[in-house]
Amino acid sequence: MILAGCAGGPGASGYRGGNIAGNWVSIQRGDTLGQIAKQAGVPLLRLQRFNPGVDARRLAIGQRILVPTHRERAPGSGPYRYQVRPGDTYSSIAKRFGSTAQRLQTANPQFSANALNVGQLVKVPRGGSARTTASTTQSSSSTASKPATRSRTLPDPGGLPSSAHTWHWPLKQYEIARAYGTDAHGTLQPMLLSTSADTQALAVADGTVRFADSMRQLGRVVIIHHRDNMQSVYALCERLLVEDGDKVKQGTPVCDVGYRHDTGRYDLLFDVRHGGKPVDPKQVLR
Repeated sequence: MILAGCAGGPGASGYRGGNIAGNWVSIQRGDTLGQIAKQAGVPLLRLQRFNPGVDARRLAIGQRILVPTHRERAPGSGPYRYQVRPGDTYSSIAKRFGSTAQRLQTANPQFSANALNVGQLVKVPRGGSARTTASTTQSSSSTASKPATRSRTLPDPGGLPSSAHTWHWPLKQYEIARAYGTDAHGTLQPMLLSTSADTQALAVADGTVRFADSMRQLGRVVIIHHRDNMQSVYALCERLLVEDGDKVKQGTPVCDVGYRHDTGRYDLLFDVRHGGKPVDPKQVLR
């Protein structure tokens, strides 16, 4: 997975007025699934099918609902098209939709179960005897917030390639608000950079945008794949300036850095991966 820890950014509570497609939201007084589907711009039936076990007539305040993205699909006969989120495994996805990890692996032979990438679309076969309830929905959301480094073991990609030693910093002016490393609980946290208002994050190297959308707790996110199996991630963005599939050059603006009310700063969460494994950005940024 791309991001190791929870950023403490936009969460599930309080979604009105924001871009909620692809995020978890918490039910507020007076909410209906129809209203949520309309705000997200997705069909109501798709929203319902992405939340099996949720009774639209008995929504509870604080209940968590997963809002699908516009790329995801949920045909009645299956298979669903599901977008991988931080912390997902075939087991957690299968549990949510009443399938099995083995069936998911069979339906997606082109993907390794040990190296799922955030934003990747996988097929989810329908059926199976697993019973999914509203409590399962809560369990799945908890699983999604666990660090990816604890949920799976990725193959060792080897030493950093020489192409990764000429990367520029993603901001022209910045302070390191939180260095890359583990916190007091042993959770690996990406680097957090603070900057000033009206600042754009820049691509650290040439590459291809593989994800440009919203993620739960991370706001708007851009993921760029670079040569030699390297990836860079830009999260907590206010506005995205690139789209999936865009080819970018080093220094290309990828997003506007967003303001965070909890810190009172303009923060950018920045992450580097090599073969899906986290790398201290200071090893590659110059």
